[in-house]
Amino acid sequence: VHRWSLSGSEQFALRYADGPQLYITEQVSLCTMSEDIAARAARQLLDRIQSHGIDARLEALKELAKLSADPTFAAEFINMEGIGTLARLVESGTHFGEMLAFTLTAFLELMDHGIVSWDLISLSFIKQIAGYVNQPMVDVSILQRSLAILESMVLNSHSLYHRVAQEITVGQLIGHLQVSNQEIQTYAIALINALFLKAPEDRRQVSNRPIKAEMAHQLYVLQVLTFNLLEERMMTKMDPSDQAQRDIIFELRRIAFDGENDASGTEKRKAVYTKDYKMLGFTNHVNPAMDFTQTPPGMLALDNMLYLAKLHQDTYIRIVLENSSREDKHECPFGRCAIELTRMLCEHPPPLTHGHNTSQGCNDYHPMFFTHDRAWEEFFCVCIQLLNKTWKEMRATAEDFNKVMQVVREQITRALAMKPSSLDQLKGKFRALSYSEILRLRQSERMSQDDFQSPPIIELRERIQPEILELIKQQRLNRLCEGSCFRKLGNRRRQEKFWFCRLSLNHKVLHYGDLDESPQGEVPFELLTDKIPVSDIKSVVTGKDCPHMKEKSALKQNKEVLELAFSILYDPDENLNFVAPNKYEYCIWTDGLCALLGREMASDLTRSDLDTLISMEMKLRLLDLENITIPEAPPPVPKEPSTYNFTYNYG
Repeated sequence: VHRWSLSGSEQFALRYADGPQLYITEQVSLCTMSEDIAARAARQLLDRIQSHGIDARLEALKELAKLSADPTFAAEFINMEGIGTLARLVESGTHFGEMLAFTLTAFLELMDHGIVSWDLISLSFIKQIAGYVNQPMVDVSILQRSLAILESMVLNSHSLYHRVAQEITVGQLIGHLQVSNQEIQTYAIALINALFLKAPEDRRQVSNRPIKAEMAHQLYVLQVLTFNLLEERMMTKMDPSDQAQRDIIFELRRIAFDGENDASGTEKRKAVYTKDYKMLGFTNHVNPAMDFTQTPPGMLALDNMLYLAKLHQDTYIRIVLENSSREDKHECPFGRCAIELTRMLCEHPPPLTHGHNTSQGCNDYHPMFFTHDRAWEEFFCVCIQLLNKTWKEMRATAEDFNKVMQVVREQITRALAMKPSSLDQLKGKFRALSYSEILRLRQSERMSQDDFQSPPIIELRERIQPEILELIKQQRLNRLCEGSCFRKLGNRRRQEKFWFCRLSLNHKVLHYGDLDESPQGEVPFELLTDKIPVSDIKSVVTGKDCPHMKEKSALKQNKEVLELAFSILYDPDENLNFVAPNKYEYCIWTDGLCALLGREMASDLTRSDLDTLISMEMKLRLLDLENITIPEAPPPVPKEPSTYNFTYNYG
């Protein structure tokens, strides 16, 4: 200040031209914008943008667009009615090209601070911004900022939604998805998402016409166009000689293994990264770029992986590290899985190809893909976590890779068929569709096929069932003859007490007695001093009906204990009380006791065993009938012979 002979040093500061908006003052060597500096800058810029010189106004708007991101400056500029000034400049329609672009940029930056309510925006301003979006030949920078402003209006004000919806329709926005500019496509999709999310319930539904059906049709068209945008990427091969593309792969390695380390000097160190690329799960450890040369999925797979690594970094690092550190050959190769998953999503299940082939008359769409600006990438992130979970549930190895992908394909197809309305709902569907549930559904569907519902098959099943039930009954009784050890209920002494119960080999007497410790094998009948004749057993009760559970009701018995309790009632004043060590023993004993009393075995274990054994027996008996149509009715009985006087002449 003294060097340039300026008075009032507190009114001046030096600002860094590049990088963050930092200042040097007489008092502080490096600081953010102070209120005094902000107020002075705001007043100067406000005067300059209202000047008559076009060049001076343009330079002032450029400066304003840059400074508007600073919250201190924004507060001062807004206090001077700067927002109203910018709005009037837009409404006047006298600004074009760069001048208008910088005006809209500054306006959006200032409004994003949340100091001024969006509800104060005038209808004429909305009409002017909407006009830029609807114009066929408008500057790209103006269109981009106009779309962003309209999106913010819709998201931040319920009243402005209705005004914007009157000026802009989804059908008009779809045209902006057919341009080659990716930023315009992104902003257009974001505005469509905002319009759909803020729409009243009657406009979101798609069952009635005219408004609802029109919205459904527009969203369907949008989904097809979104596919076209992704299709271009998935059909682009990776160029192994392209350094920029190879740097993306290096970034995946850095995020997984180096954290925030500097990526400089990577070229000379790439030789030592082969091990890391192997741990990342790439097929080609020396040059992973070769894994992305096949289309599909092409570069789309790499885009998905980078999105996961940057936007869901914790998930990405967890998946990579928990598999790369395993030594049991059950590691899930992240790179190979991500590439194959992207290929699978491109080739078969929704959302990409579902509804894309209009020749098949499919007009379906998935609302879930309109709830996020990067819905496709988020969908991939959810699916790769599902794949990793399924891999662990299947205890898969590298040889099982194709089997795992088949299961994941089925999980995704089944989940999307339920039409989840959001990504969170999709995650819930995936949690329910575990590997064991997929196996159960497959078994159920096989049994419900037409062949298994034909009368001959049903009749065969009915004939087999008594045999299988008798087999299960014998198994239960044999287990009772082996006996089981039970803990003494209510024993609180340090040394636990046990008792043992087993059925006699002729199935007529139950022998039981106390033990000092848990037995390691079969307990001889001689050590079991007490016995109950089976003929004296009146009934078997379970759960809350057990006498020992009623007696202990004041103690608020643990639910698990209640589910494992059963009692034998054999005398008006006598009973034998059990608490099984686990659910399996509980089912064995309750089934066996019911079998002794001639009652139905109704446990979950019996139902499961019955289904499994009947299914196995049916498959064995029908093994020779593969590809043979089973008739619905038995063949007709032939006519009787004309005479029964026939013999065979052995001579």
